[in-house]
Amino acid sequence: MGDFIGHISPGLFLVFYGLYQAVIVSRAVILNDSLLYPSYLSKNKGKWARLWKIAHAGWLKIVIGSLLIVYEISCVKEGLTLMTKGMPPRFMYPKEWQHLTMFFLLTLDGCVEMVSKNVLRQRCVLLERGATVLGVYVLLLLLVSHVKESSGVELQVHSLLILVVFLLMLVLTAELWAPEMFHLWVIETFLFLIMGSWLIQAAFILFRPISGFPWEDDDISDIMFVTTFFCWHVMINALCMLGIYGVSSFWHRCYSPSLRLLMGSKEAPYPESSSGTFYKLLQEAEQQDKDDQAPLLSKISPCDRA
Repeated sequence: MGDFIGHISPGLFLVFYGLYQAVIVSRAVILNDSLLYPSYLSKNKGKWARLWKIAHAGWLKIVIGSLLIVYEISCVKEGLTLMTKGMPPRFMYPKEWQHLTMFFLLTLDGCVEMVSKNVLRQRCVLLERGATVLGVYVLLLLLVSHVKESSGVELQVHSLLILVVFLLMLVLTAELWAPEMFHLWVIETFLFLIMGSWLIQAAFILFRPISGFPWEDDDISDIMFVTTFFCWHVMINALCMLGIYGVSSFWHRCYSPSLRLLMGSKEAPYPESSSGTFYKLLQEAEQQDKDDQAPLLSKISPCDRA
């Protein structure tokens, strides 16, 4: 699957997954809600309650992983075999088998998430995060061996991708002990966006250059511009996450009733009934004192006052 479609398809999936997770994280930060157990899932009891509780990300991983597996197998015209029949036998299609391993782990991650959220009686967050961490660990190992025969521009492109996967592995490992920490989820979402957008960029760099001419491995300026493009991806994805947070904040402040109720409760920390009743009783007591003092003053004559 070392072609244009083989790079751009996983890239698009990771970008959309990162955007979806950015919306979820932004909402949780704005409403100070739980990332793993959102309040809107527990409060929704209508006829669409089960639809909202479906593991959408898990099913998406299963579908995308299965499609990529089918595409990878179909790309080998002679048939995807493991070893030759000659003596001594030799392994065949090493990169294709590595791609299949990546896509199989993606599908397995989706199955684990779906089973944990929709099949088990009690959701097992550690199992979900463990499956994701396992997939990223294996992805890092495969990518390191994947670039043994690469050089020049291709090596630089994959080295930067390995850097992102390594950082993502560290963040996901830390989430095993702190699954509800907002900062780790923000960094995880940011790295998913970078990995996806960079895979899309890699597809154009390696297979369909915009200039129409292939990149030169011997030209140091081409290698330097690869790093420059990667830095642009970092900045663009950071701005994208800030934009999603800004739009989400505006939406929830203007159109979300849950946030208005939350802001109203913050502005009135005491129960309205007790504070209002106390204030009314105080006003009535003051008015009663004034009414009692008025007839006494009228009975006093001017001489007595003098």
